[in-house]
Amino acid sequence: MSAEPRINERIRVPEVRLVGPNGEQVGIVSIHDALKLAQEADLDLVEVAATARPPVCKLMDYGKFKYESAMKAREARRNQAHTIIKEIKLRPKIDPHDYETKKGHVVRFLKAGDKVKVTIMFRGREQSRPELGFRLLQRLAEDVTELGFVESQPKQDGRNMIMVIGPHKKKAEAKAEKAAARARRDDDDIDVDVDVDEATEPQE
Repeated sequence: MSAEPRINERIRVPEVRLVGPNGEQVGIVSIHDALKLAQEADLDLVEVAATARPPVCKLMDYGKFKYESAMKAREARRNQAHTIIKEIKLRPKIDPHDYETKKGHVVRFLKAGDKVKVTIMFRGREQSRPELGFRLLQRLAEDVTELGFVESQPKQDGRNMIMVIGPHKKKAEAKAEKAAARARRDDDDIDVDVDVDEATEPQE
């Protein structure tokens, strides 16, 4: 079945509930009268609710409507933000400096609205101490609790232990906040320039 609505002579019902070009309710009219009104107004008769009884039709410029709908769909796709899964790998006996560095990456990813897959890699005898990895993952989750939440609890996967942290903010929100912050910085720069100019004006 086509997703396109039926228009004009393709609408084969005896009567329709007609809506005017500005959304006004015309009422139930015969298909013949509806088509005549469309022709007089130089518009199309478009079936907008085929399952209603009788079907609802609207007078509109269908070509313009299709073009505007396509543009809106394209803009929506362009603005749609996809959540990306980043990955951070840790060792069970990671030193404090490396831990802070890795945590900084997780913080940055979560602020950007991305999910983070945290992988603890066990080697040799470390595999017999999974609790070390579990405690490390719990510590990391607590350290970033203001920015993210544990979406997938720690679980063993062969020689690795994996946990997924999801961001509290959605990707689109993070992008909007980043743009707003950039705009504020630009405004601050302009204000600074004005102050400098005023300060250097000669005194009369």
